[in-house]
Amino acid sequence: NAYIGMKLAEIEKEEAKPEEKLHKKEEALNDFRIKADRIHTVQQLLKAYTLFAKDVEYVVLDGAVKIVDEQTGRILDGRRYSDGLHQAIEAKENVKIEAATQTYATITLQNYFRMYHKLAGMTGTAETEAGEFWSIYKLDVVTVPTNVKMIRLDHQDLVYKTKREKYKSVIEEIETLRNAGRAVLVGTTSVEVSELLSKMLQVKKIQHNVLNAKQHAREAQIVAEAGLPGAVTIATNMAGRGTDIKLGPGVKDAGGLAIIGTERHDSRRVDRQLRGRAGRQGDPGTSQFYVALEDDLMRMFGSERIAAIMDRLGYKEGEVIQHSMITKSIERAQKKVEENNFGIRKRLLEYDDVMNKQRNVVYGKRQHALFGERLALDLDNAFSVVAEGLIITYREQEDYEGFKLDCIVNFGIDTKIDKEDFLKTDENSLIDKLYAEATENYQHKKDELKKQALPVFRNIRLTQGNHIENVVVPFTDGRKGVNALTNMQKTLDSGGEELANALERTITLAVIDDAWKEHLRAMDDLKQSVQTAYLEQKDPLVIYKVEAFNQFKNMDSEVNKNIVSFLCHATLPMQEEQAPLREGRREKTDLSKLRANKEEIDAAGQDYGANERDKFEPGDTRVVEKQAPVKVAPKIGRNDPCPCGSGKKYKHCHGKEA
Repeated sequence: NAYIGMKLAEIEKEEAKPEEKLHKKEEALNDFRIKADRIHTVQQLLKAYTLFAKDVEYVVLDGAVKIVDEQTGRILDGRRYSDGLHQAIEAKENVKIEAATQTYATITLQNYFRMYHKLAGMTGTAETEAGEFWSIYKLDVVTVPTNVKMIRLDHQDLVYKTKREKYKSVIEEIETLRNAGRAVLVGTTSVEVSELLSKMLQVKKIQHNVLNAKQHAREAQIVAEAGLPGAVTIATNMAGRGTDIKLGPGVKDAGGLAIIGTERHDSRRVDRQLRGRAGRQGDPGTSQFYVALEDDLMRMFGSERIAAIMDRLGYKEGEVIQHSMITKSIERAQKKVEENNFGIRKRLLEYDDVMNKQRNVVYGKRQHALFGERLALDLDNAFSVVAEGLIITYREQEDYEGFKLDCIVNFGIDTKIDKEDFLKTDENSLIDKLYAEATENYQHKKDELKKQALPVFRNIRLTQGNHIENVVVPFTDGRKGVNALTNMQKTLDSGGEELANALERTITLAVIDDAWKEHLRAMDDLKQSVQTAYLEQKDPLVIYKVEAFNQFKNMDSEVNKNIVSFLCHATLPMQEEQAPLREGRREKTDLSKLRANKEEIDAAGQDYGANERDKFEPGDTRVVEKQAPVKVAPKIGRNDPCPCGSGKKYKHCHGKEA
């Protein structure tokens, strides 16, 4: 941000001590952060109040804000707006504000479908989108002839000046059709309009059902009754997709199902889906759309021209205009909206194609870690890349001390490369030398961990038998910890190698997942920030691709460093109050059943008195087994079997020493 940059530059020019400058910079940054958060919150609240209408974009059910899909009219359960917008809407509606969600993964539907090798589909309304299907998926659209000839009558649109006149005419038409014994399905574009028409019908005492996002639980029952004689059903786009309304006795003779559309939708497909509820399998039916010049679609395209025509022809309130020219004009307007929406989707896909390449790389690494494929090679590459980065970075700066410090931070080694070699030897030789040191140190670390953990695994198998299949082992690098799940039998059979593999797998997954979450957030911010490139007559997509690549490189570098650093510093935590090994299944493991074996007791020389616990001193390195992570011992009675496994009573074995 230019403002904070100028502020920091001003502080830097001041005549003051470095400590004072640092303190002032921190204060300025904190102040800026607070103000930026406030501005962001206000922006989201403005969006919530001005751009998001209740019962259109969302509904409030059971004290929670639920998003409504504008295409299907259904509630999107589990979905929440991101970036604090959902919280702003919750504040607006005065309901409980839930915690913000964290995005773990994103993908566009287009790239999701592209993951399949074979794609095919069937719908009654694909013809209008044939261009998009070919452009995105390279799929042709083929029209299949109907099974039985369609005899539904599709009338020209009725155009009114105002919504009030339009809704009044709709109610009158419903009453007429109902009295004729026909079933009526009224399509609306939002929950709000469906509830308005419902109130108008209640005033007229006309019995009806309402099908919208708020009544989705009764959908099957409402649809089952929709085809009965005299039935009136008011529905949002929910009733426009895959709903088969069976006609009741006498309805066919009366003219079949009557479709009334209260507004033209932005997409011709949605209008066709609504019309398609009538006239199925050769049944009779009619469809009629009612349009007002105040409708959203009409206001966007040419309502002033039609209003001027109506004024010139002397139309009065309540009078209607019906002409094929106007119907075609409305369809042209819909086509323009569809083209614009396609352009938006295509642009979104171009941005997501950049993310898709990065996504495939990250998911590939996760796959290797999950299933063990190439994980060893990935880790080997990570060690090599980190070694190369350290040599190149610090050779350029000629900073030997910084290099030595970073070797300790990343690899846990005090490198044998001296200052003279560091400054004079060629880079490739230095990289090879540092890589060899790092991998040798890590192999030694793995061997130590195996020696430390194996006696405990044997002890658990000895005391607990074969019923424990998996064990959870905690590891820490001194800053954070992970729990590695390993198979008991495989660990014993492999001499501890399976435990080392479990650690590598777990830390790789944990680091990648954390980094990817942060990267997704950064990419969202980047997508927003590059849009200002239009002002400089530059293509935002080109800038986005360059910056996205740089950010991904930085993320990949951090992932490698964090994985390598953790593996080179990993230890089993030795806190006395913590029992690090537990059974890796849902039942809580009874730690009181754990026993230490005879060698561990002899080596540790600990008191096994009635009220004593096992104690292992982390600093004592006389035997590796002393650091084994088993810390809980039970209260042992004098006549109980001795926990050392000798078969003698405790009072005749180690109890005698106590």
